[in-house]
Amino acid sequence: MIERFRNRDSMDMGTFGEEDSSLFGAPPDRRVLLVGDGKSFMVNAIEKGLTREEFEVIIMKPGINELSHMENRPPLMLLYLDQELDREYLIYIKDMINESGKDTLLYPIGSEDELQDLYEIVPPELIGGSFKRPINVNEMAAVLEEALERQAAAANRRRILVVDDDGTMLRTLKLWLSSKYRVYIANSGMSAVTFLAKNTVDLILLDYEMPVTNGPTVLEMLRSEPATKRIPVMFLTAKGDRDSVMSVVGLRPEKYLLKTMSSRELIANIDEFFEKQSLN
Repeated sequence: MIERFRNRDSMDMGTFGEEDSSLFGAPPDRRVLLVGDGKSFMVNAIEKGLTREEFEVIIMKPGINELSHMENRPPLMLLYLDQELDREYLIYIKDMINESGKDTLLYPIGSEDELQDLYEIVPPELIGGSFKRPINVNEMAAVLEEALERQAAAANRRRILVVDDDGTMLRTLKLWLSSKYRVYIANSGMSAVTFLAKNTVDLILLDYEMPVTNGPTVLEMLRSEPATKRIPVMFLTAKGDRDSVMSVVGLRPEKYLLKTMSSRELIANIDEFFEKQSLN
């Protein structure tokens, strides 16, 4: 059990609005949300160090109320773990990242034990990276700079949502596909439905067999909604028997992809799909 993360009272804070665009278009968004105690020496040291590197640092105390009222969240979020954190707050962060498609990258800061405790609630595949104490702020700034560059490079890529209850499979597919595509992940059928209510993607890779809400049920739900009924779906499956295939033919999946495929085969199938789509 995680004893470190205890209940805390939330404090009401104001809303942050969007930055003004310049004459030549919006400048790169270099905002960093630093969640921690503003009176902490280390939190202030991080804020000063990143400000010197031309990041705009916004310090926020932990709390669901504060985070839920923040509009236009920064692309980078630092979570300082040397404090008592509410478990519900961490679950809220996990859901926020899932639903936003990781448009906000989370970077926790803490000891090895604190990071392992966090991973019990927020899985590593939802985290952009981590920083262990003692902290080198210059190295942190370099990592965050690279993260912003990757986000900018990925902005115009095709978007793929991978849905699977197996965390290892999610991490593997994300690793394989991220070099060419913008990859989002969901670890359950309902998480995928929630994500798609607020985000658009170009393709869904959907696990056929999942607990509670399986792949065919998720696809049926998507086909029943005007906003999602035309999103292409490929099933990920460990079995390619005729009965499984025929049971969902009416829902018009694009393909069945066996989980035993190599990375080269998988990527080739997806590349081929998008190439054919671009010709239509």
